[in-house]
Amino acid sequence: MTPRPRPSKRTVADGGNGITTLKTKTLIIAALALAIPIAAQSQGLVRGAQEGADDGRAAGGPIGAIVGGAIGAATGTVDGILGVDDRPRFRTYVRGESRASYAYDGDVRVGTVLPSAGVSCYDVPEEYGARGTRYTVVNGHTVLVERGSGCIVEVIN
Repeated sequence: MTPRPRPSKRTVADGGNGITTLKTKTLIIAALALAIPIAAQSQGLVRGAQEGADDGRAAGGPIGAIVGGAIGAATGTVDGILGVDDRPRFRTYVRGESRASYAYDGDVRVGTVLPSAGVSCYDVPEEYGARGTRYTVVNGHTVLVERGSGCIVEVIN
């Protein structure tokens, strides 16, 4: 008896209807994940990744969750922690709070770590979904900082 030749690519059974390569299934799932609602694009990294994973899981199972999470995270970072719809409301909120601006000699940009002394940081209301961050005003710019490290994660323009 001669053994059957093994396929050159990893394959999975396709419900008894034939064989589909993992590469093809991954492409199908990626295409489905790209159909994620545009709303995920206005989310921050964490929210975008979570929503992308949820939508991907619904569309394509576990692999869809992985693909959707990656796409959601990527599109979420385009718009930052706060979604584009949240920014104007958040700016209005901060102006209404009348927080003093901290005078800083360096660049006010993402990645800058603010000194722990002299900078007052405030909680971001839950309605903005910016978990793990606080806000402050530096040189007249509202910024989101990572809780604990003081690292600027978003400059709200």
